[in-house]
Amino acid sequence: MLKFQDKVALVTGSGTGIGKAIATKFVENGASVIILGRRKEPLQGAATELEGKIPQGVNATVKIFAGVDVADETAMNEMFNTLKNEGTNVDYIINNAGVSGPVTCFSNSPLDEFKSTIAIHLTGTFWGSVQALKVMKEGGKIITISTFFTEERPLEQRPYRFRSPYTASQGAKNRLAECMSWELTDKGIISIATNPGPVHSDRIYKTVYPKAAAEFMRVSGFEDLTPVEVEEAKDDLLECIQADGIDKEGIAKTAEKLANGRDIAKLTEIFTNLLTKIQTIAEKVQNNTSHMIANREFLSQSQVAESVLNLCDDEIAKILNGKVIPGDRVFYPVKPHIGTTTPGVHQPDFTGKAVVFTIDGTDKADAERVEFLAGHVEKNGGKVACFISQSTPQEIQDSISGKFHSHVVDIKNPEEVERWLNTAKTNIGEILAVVHVTGKLPEVGNLTELTRAGWEELVAKFISTPATVAQRTLEQFVPGGGKDPRLFKDKTGAIMIIGPDLPVGRKVTGTQRAQVEVFRGALRPFTTTVNQELSDVLKSKIRMFTIFPGSVTGIEPDNQKIADAFNFLVSENAASSSEVTFCVDESR
Repeated sequence: MLKFQDKVALVTGSGTGIGKAIATKFVENGASVIILGRRKEPLQGAATELEGKIPQGVNATVKIFAGVDVADETAMNEMFNTLKNEGTNVDYIINNAGVSGPVTCFSNSPLDEFKSTIAIHLTGTFWGSVQALKVMKEGGKIITISTFFTEERPLEQRPYRFRSPYTASQGAKNRLAECMSWELTDKGIISIATNPGPVHSDRIYKTVYPKAAAEFMRVSGFEDLTPVEVEEAKDDLLECIQADGIDKEGIAKTAEKLANGRDIAKLTEIFTNLLTKIQTIAEKVQNNTSHMIANREFLSQSQVAESVLNLCDDEIAKILNGKVIPGDRVFYPVKPHIGTTTPGVHQPDFTGKAVVFTIDGTDKADAERVEFLAGHVEKNGGKVACFISQSTPQEIQDSISGKFHSHVVDIKNPEEVERWLNTAKTNIGEILAVVHVTGKLPEVGNLTELTRAGWEELVAKFISTPATVAQRTLEQFVPGGGKDPRLFKDKTGAIMIIGPDLPVGRKVTGTQRAQVEVFRGALRPFTTTVNQELSDVLKSKIRMFTIFPGSVTGIEPDNQKIADAFNFLVSENAASSSEVTFCVDESR
């Protein structure tokens, strides 16, 4: 009897690539598989191929769910309801579906694409796992595939420039896998994450590396093209990369399409040179990465599939439940991006300077924090404006509004955030810093028992809204900088995200800590990635710091330590700091 005979595996994003390779390994080992994805044609081709690999004498099947986007709540609900109604028991859920997302500096990343990437990678993983519980029994296993470009070890981050939504969602997925292991233990369901590292795939060679190379060209410039012209041309030009060279006719058509009065022959030559440069840089990135691996070999998709099946082994899975397996093999030296107490600085004089607070508070302690920090700014000569989220409880709104210049606004809306930042600049002066307070994680019981709407509220609160405020603040500091990265050089400014807090008390559970870490897990790589772009790529002195109050020991956060962190953040020393996330109440 084959190892997975009479078992059923559901693999998301399984029409091509790694997902198809995983489905293939399951079939070869006797399992029935359920494959799904957005495009029908690849799934049909994969199904035909998989059916041909079912071992002789094994009663296994291949079932297709076409047109299923893991981010689509309705489609996922209907798929799992169908399986439940059919009496199907699923033994293994492999969360594999993903997209590359926007490959560009965060300042230039469309927020709708940012949110879409989060929805597919993070929410798709969460909701797929939750819905899968309808068709899983004790002994079931949830295997989540993440990336090595998040956290490699505790308190260490790997930035991944041009991939901010990707790193945010992947970091959160790692922590979500841990959290689910706590929450699902009573059901006997095991949750493990694995980070395969660099894998031979079309997505890397034809999408990620070339797009990253094109972004380097947009930022650094190429011949007499403007950044906007590189942006307009890059997608069409990347389509001209072929296995045996480049599509010269396609380049000429791109030049004709974007000529706008320019000499088409000359523009064709420039675009040809640009594409050649992009290919050269992409190959260099690939080569540099391979040199950080002992044998200089990326994994094959089949090897990744083999590792996933190993994690589905009953005994191995019990040992590794709740773990994130760093299988990337990449020696990737990083700076210490995570710190505890910020370096001490002389108390700044904020006279003539404005600080804006954006608040998405949860309880009274959040209001007290804002009042303390705003009072700290005013006491030292600065002016303050507070923009409070509409979703913030009324008592917090009333408390802050009674003490500081405040407005209740929709801080989830980028246009409204931009408008109110402009209003603050007009009324109280040039903005020194914007401080965003996420508020605490509300008491939720188990994340895996949330409704879809409840989950999405948390994603908005702790990921999308901080990103919205941060990006609109960058536009305030560098008007037009998103489209023209040259404008960022030597510009100054500070963004500070505060929260979410670790839970307080002597009887805090592992589940409670793990829930908070899901969203901290998004903000850490996001912060690190954005700062790498601001410093190393855009050559600016603008910095975005994230402060995580609270301690694993459950002590009460100290708002004075956050005020000290703010003093450092707005100092000249901050621009040269490699540490960008501070757990100010931790002593470890």
